[in-house]
Amino acid sequence: MINVFNLTYEFKLKPTKNQVAIFEDWLEQNRRVYNYALGERKDWFKSRSCQINACSLRSEYIISADTPRPTYNRQAVALTAYRKTSSNLKRVHSQVLQQTLKRLEKAFVSMWEGGHGFPRFKKVGTMRSFVFPQLGVEPIQENAVKLPMIGLVKFNQSRPIPEGAIIKQARVVKRASGWYVMLTLHFDFAQWDLDVPQPMPHGEAIGIDVGISHFVAVSNGRLFPNPKPFRKLERKLKLLQQKVSRKRLGSNNRKKAQAKVSRLHERIANIRKNYHWELAHNLCDWAGMIFAESLNLKALAKGMLGKHCLDAGWGQFLQILEQCCFKRGVFFLKTDAKKTSQICPNCLTETGKKLLSQRIHSCGHCGYTTDRDVAAAQVVCIRGLAAVGHTVKMLSEGKFIGIPETKESPSL
Repeated sequence: MINVFNLTYEFKLKPTKNQVAIFEDWLEQNRRVYNYALGERKDWFKSRSCQINACSLRSEYIISADTPRPTYNRQAVALTAYRKTSSNLKRVHSQVLQQTLKRLEKAFVSMWEGGHGFPRFKKVGTMRSFVFPQLGVEPIQENAVKLPMIGLVKFNQSRPIPEGAIIKQARVVKRASGWYVMLTLHFDFAQWDLDVPQPMPHGEAIGIDVGISHFVAVSNGRLFPNPKPFRKLERKLKLLQQKVSRKRLGSNNRKKAQAKVSRLHERIANIRKNYHWELAHNLCDWAGMIFAESLNLKALAKGMLGKHCLDAGWGQFLQILEQCCFKRGVFFLKTDAKKTSQICPNCLTETGKKLLSQRIHSCGHCGYTTDRDVAAAQVVCIRGLAAVGHTVKMLSEGKFIGIPETKESPSL
């Protein structure tokens, strides 16, 4: 049972010209703080990178051996002292600047623990958000959010905020289409003596297999097309990027051309995300259990078809599908993806397909024939049912646990 969880609601802001100027100034000051703190950490690491008995021929960073390593706590204390003497930093809320240092700390933790690269400096315009970790009492007032040191900012409240939810923090985000606020809502059901149950295995079961030729293949034989939003708009994006390269650096015309490129990128992302949500709800309408493959998405993105894999956005789709299943009360589980396309779902023998161009599954042992992706989805369904403890009897006729075809595939 879940007693406490957070939800993020996103709304589009309608700031005034003065408020937009404040937002832009805050982003620039946060960018400078981020770069200064990163440079301080980078210099400290470089001063410790040379060997004890040898130095490079060019140069070395020399910092006293007694100097402690820059951490979030030390840099936050230094920021507090420097903010008292800086007129630029005084215009920015102190907690917003501290959240920027926390963002840098998370970047280093991701480098040490997640295998990510060394954090990089941010150019002008690349800092696109800042966070208010705390808001005042009743921050929402008649379609406006009250931000510390800024005041009431109007926003388009596209959906009501649930009663009993506590607004913990607000993130202001700059995008090509305008300014947005992301409100983090905190729900504590322990205070209401309520429990939110986790979805349990029930009802019909389906397995899905993601791919490139077809975005999703379902174990009942249904195939959903791949929208390919980037591939369809790639030519237009290339022309817009060529126009940017022909403009003079720093000119207003170059900024306008860059804005068109950003808007097209946002359009591509919106098309992809909308399709993922439509498909997730469509699948949840059909079954009580949904099983998917546990894929190594990083390895797939670095492969020969990495461009097509990133265009499909499988990772985002699986996250959206899991969220949608939780909301709709559908059980969701990821299964082992090893050799799902090599095993016959009818007799469970390995067929040994060697070429990706071989799109038809034809078992030489039992004679079962179907689409290759559909066969893989059926294997995923079998493994999912076995994982949840269900006994599956595979009939010799090739009938699998499926769903009625009552929904059409979403189209773009």
